[in-house]
Amino acid sequence: MLKEKLHWPWILGCVMSVVGSIISVIHALHSSVQEIWTMATQPAFLLYVGSVIILVIILVFYFAPQCGHSNVLVFAGICSLMGSLTVMSVKALGTSLKLTIEGYNQLIYPKTWFFLFDVAICVITQMNYLNKE
Repeated sequence: MLKEKLHWPWILGCVMSVVGSIISVIHALHSSVQEIWTMATQPAFLLYVGSVIILVIILVFYFAPQCGHSNVLVFAGICSLMGSLTVMSVKALGTSLKLTIEGYNQLIYPKTWFFLFDVAICVITQMNYLNKE
């Protein structure tokens, strides 16, 4: 439509986004906040979260000041990594709001507020670095 030539990294990124979205929807669970918390505190997921946080810190404090404005992948990497953490928290927050509306108050659980805080931090970070691209 814009008569732009798509390069292979752009095509690969689009394919990965579509495949990731499809896999997330197919394997989505209908669960409570407590069940999501149990899944989020599994060692494998905690290892993933720790790895993502370390990578984001390295990108923010080492690569962004040096080559962030000349290489769009630095800011895109920060946004993408933080986005991967946002997904789990948004799932938990959406589930808690749905259950609260249905009459099962989830706002009394600190886990719900933790997920809300996590969504806020991730979204603020993403918006900050998305606007720098």
